[in-house]
Amino acid sequence: MVTKVDYCNSVLSGIYGQRLQSVFNAAARLVFSARKSEHLTPLLGELHWLKVLERIQFRLCVLAYRCLNGTAPSYLAVTLHLTADLGSCRCLQSASTSMVVRSTRRTTLGDRAFPVAAARACNTLLPSVRSVPSLLQFRDLKTSRFQSSYSSP
Repeated sequence: MVTKVDYCNSVLSGIYGQRLQSVFNAAARLVFSARKSEHLTPLLGELHWLKVLERIQFRLCVLAYRCLNGTAPSYLAVTLHLTADLGSCRCLQSASTSMVVRSTRRTTLGDRAFPVAAARACNTLLPSVRSVPSLLQFRDLKTSRFQSSYSSP
């Protein structure tokens, strides 16, 4: 079930994941044999599971990082572009790290397309996070950037 969430990230990027989150919560209860009244936040944190919406954003950012560094499939890599690639935006300070977000006609389908969803997800990251030298270091940022909801008591 978790692999299916990772498989269709861009399609799931525009949803409100309450029902899907309840499936993750039930899986965490099953793993720990926890009662229904027990708090799930520590259990999900112990499993290193992100909440559904954070997980979708994280997977989109990882795939976009791979596209920009040449380790993703070419059919995905050609859909993402840095703002610096455009001739009119070279003077911006953030042009070397921000991504181009295409305009869409339909918010229900167009905003869920991979180039739009991945660019928006990556543009929300700090420039220091986007310029991490390796994919392993980028994935390690999962605990600091995306797992903020589990660190609070």
